[in-house]
Amino acid sequence: MELGRRERKKQQTRQAISDVATTLFLERGFDAVTVAEVARAADVAVQTVFNHFPAKEDLFFDEPGWWTGPARAIREAPREADPVDVLEAEYLKGTRERLEVGHLKTWKQFVRTIESSPALLARRRLTADELEKSLTQALDERSPDHLRNRLIAAMYAAAQKVLEEQLMHALPDDAAPDELENAQAALEQAITQVFAVLRRGLA
Repeated sequence: MELGRRERKKQQTRQAISDVATTLFLERGFDAVTVAEVARAADVAVQTVFNHFPAKEDLFFDEPGWWTGPARAIREAPREADPVDVLEAEYLKGTRERLEVGHLKTWKQFVRTIESSPALLARRRLTADELEKSLTQALDERSPDHLRNRLIAAMYAAAQKVLEEQLMHALPDDAAPDELENAQAALEQAITQVFAVLRRGLA
């Protein structure tokens, strides 16, 4: 019981730090905010921040699902399932979850913050590479065709980039709730189209 309470307390502290950091980064830009400022705003010690987030970039990219989710989805899917079907369902699930929790409302600001920071751009490239590697490994566990598996992973990473750009076009600045739903619908249409192209290419 005591261990459970301690773990919950740690998770609450971590989430509080993450929320404060995200607010500061989106308001002022990633490079303009220091870890010490995040610690002060969250009312914790600097070392506490680093206990939860080893690097400053980890404070910003505090949603590992987008690069670990695809490999996990492949491993959890039935072996007879088509990998592209599995990846499309995983991507669609993630976009719907972002709408439900309100992430789409700040998506454009989030992307613009990345694009204005060399450090965040470098981290995003690194995590994209990690996504491709982990997804290739998961696919290799299902099929010995490494070349095809590598191609699927690379095409999925490219699809993510294209769909992110599509969402940036579809989302108005300061979108109202109905505009968010319209952007979500447009994105889902784009997801269907993009993954259909992947299927044809692989066939």
